[in-house]
Amino acid sequence: MSVKQITRRDLIKGAGLAAAGSVLPVSLVELAFANEAENFTFAYISDSHIQHIRGTEFVRNWDRGLMQAVAECRLMDPKPDFVVFGGDLAQLAKPEELDHGAELLSNVPGKLHMVMGEHDYYLDYGEYWSKLFGPQWYSFDHKGVHFVVLNSILTYDAWNNRWGSGQERMAQMAGLDNPDGSPFLVGDTQRKWLERDLDGIDHDTPIVVFSHSPLQKIFKGWNFWTDDAEQVQALLKPFKKVNVLYGHVHQIQYNQIGNISFNSVMATAWPWPYPSSYAQAPSYLSKLTVPMNRADPFFERDATGWQYIDVNSGRLAAHFLLPENAPRTVAFDPAQGHPVDQGFQDPANRIPPQTHY
Repeated sequence: MSVKQITRRDLIKGAGLAAAGSVLPVSLVELAFANEAENFTFAYISDSHIQHIRGTEFVRNWDRGLMQAVAECRLMDPKPDFVVFGGDLAQLAKPEELDHGAELLSNVPGKLHMVMGEHDYYLDYGEYWSKLFGPQWYSFDHKGVHFVVLNSILTYDAWNNRWGSGQERMAQMAGLDNPDGSPFLVGDTQRKWLERDLDGIDHDTPIVVFSHSPLQKIFKGWNFWTDDAEQVQALLKPFKKVNVLYGHVHQIQYNQIGNISFNSVMATAWPWPYPSSYAQAPSYLSKLTVPMNRADPFFERDATGWQYIDVNSGRLAAHFLLPENAPRTVAFDPAQGHPVDQGFQDPANRIPPQTHY
């Protein structure tokens, strides 16, 4: 396989032992194209789920995870060109939660790009989030790469209108295995915007899409699912190299659909185990790298992990470090035409998932 092997030292020179030994879910992304002068990095943090208790009190595990991730970004050398936050900054979209999260993220180095998560949205349809952070979808260009940020957690008007208050609607959408929930959408308005945005972009231009939900149909019971995923994928089909980075699932996933490579990122809050349902609904789960149980309540960073990602010639290679698990690298293999876990394909070589009880 021809994927360039890199080490953390190559990417985080001078960060010190605290950052080098981190298990925090910060993604350091290096885009390494033919012109080395254009190489650059960006950091990716996601899913902090800051939850307000009272006054100035917040659930400690979750705001501490974001604090440490931001601190690690500040130690990176060279500094990332920008930082992406992948959604679910808050737990219940309360202004106190979003304000606290915005204050913590104000310390990241350089430009911050925000992605909307459902936990940021369904209290007031993202009104307060938008006051803090701006548009819910947008695009930008950076050193030869076209980046697209989507709000992929919209849903149907009929579902939105079922609930008597924003708090009730938010509580329903915050439930993981909830039959009263509703599938996520990018939606007609945003898909039309995306079509216009991509019109005129050269098909050789690498495209990187940031969404919160996977832009795939993986597991509907847990809303690892975007109902109009195929329609969004069709808009991306003309481009030779498309990468989708998403949060939401709190676990390592990778997949290839046509020309699109999918990679999830970890959460700073807690990990999710494999999806399962009381209804035993079918799962179309993409490949997962390391099985994980729910977080150990006695170890607040359990199974959160962290990853850095390089894009060599427009294709992702994701390097994951997890406590109590061997390091993993999931990289696009040109010979096979999809991401491949470089050391985890043979079941005989797999290690058991974490267990704590």
